Amino acid sequence: MIASGEIAANKVTRINYAFANLQNGVIVEGFAHDAENFAALNSLKHDNPNLTVLVSVGGWTWSGNFSDMALTKQSRGLFIDSAVKFVNKYNLDGLDIDWEYPGMTGNNNRFRPEDKQNYTLVLKELRQRFDHEEKKLHRHLVISIASGASTDFLEHTEMTKVQRYVDTINLMSYDYYVPVWDKTTGHHAPLFTNSADPKKISADRTVHEYESAGVPADKIVLGVPFYGKSWANVSATDQGLFQPGTEAPNTYLPYSSLVNMQMQNSGYVRYWDAKASAPYLYNQDAQIFVSYEDPQSLKAKCDYVLDQKLAGIMFWEYSSDSAGALLQSIDAGLHPDVRKIQGAR
Repeated sequence: MIASGEIAANKVTRINYAFANLQNGVIVEGFAHDAENFAALNSLKHDNPNLTVLVSVGGWTWSGNFSDMALTKQSRGLFIDSAVKFVNKYNLDGLDIDWEYPGMTGNNNRFRPEDKQNYTLVLKELRQRFDHEEKKLHRHLVISIASGASTDFLEHTEMTKVQRYVDTINLMSYDYYVPVWDKTTGHHAPLFTNSADPKKISADRTVHEYESAGVPADKIVLGVPFYGKSWANVSATDQGLFQPGTEAPNTYLPYSSLVNMQMQNSGYVRYWDAKASAPYLYNQDAQIFVSYEDPQSLKAKCDYVLDQKLAGIMFWEYSSDSAGALLQSIDAGLHPDVRKIQGAR
């Protein structure tokens, strides 16, 4: 359960509560204490009246039923009815669709070629219904999507159309390198592309691909990770960067754990890739390589968001930054010119 005072309400503008599930075509609560948590989140509006609270439905684990839900107008209508009921039940400000991913298997999900068009239709029909509901509620209902930071995602969606129906597109510009899939180390959330990177990936490249696909910059929210990814059995060449490796036992590391690792003088040395604007850790004795985000890389991303006139920054996820250092870096980086931290997903 979310404890009182756990969230710095004045440092965020939107909170996406993750996750609600999708069962039999309708939105259902994902966890036992959702009602209490929604109440706690709504109470934060006393400290920040401009705060909006959304529920995210789906996610990597619970995206398996989206293709079936989106298949027909009737099935989409059933889902949209449930969305309205869910938003009203918990006095929420809208819905975040986190379908991972239309037209692709994702986490061994059912998918169809027609997901491409049906994804658009779900969002179009949801927007039409929310527009109708807004007249009753006398307030705006937000629609956002969590979108994949890949060319594949763009090829399986109609983003030129999709962007018309959503307030923001929350770009999951992280996990570019994942140890379970990638047997070479790399930055999992680089801002810019390092020419030595075999995959030639970066948040900057993805942002420009989205813009080329018809998404306006002011609807793109840049996603950042509050966690790191680690590889084992990595040679010391270039301090382990872009070297062969295997998945480490503790491959997912919250930022709070990474800070402890560095403070304990346990052999982890921080390096900075100026080309990618990304930090990494390497332990030569243990042959462990860790890609992660830190205050310096977040400052660079805040500058980028302002320079490119993007909608803001979102992060996954709040509890991984227990001391609030990363959130403070974002708040300072976007303030005072812009205060658009689009959510703690």
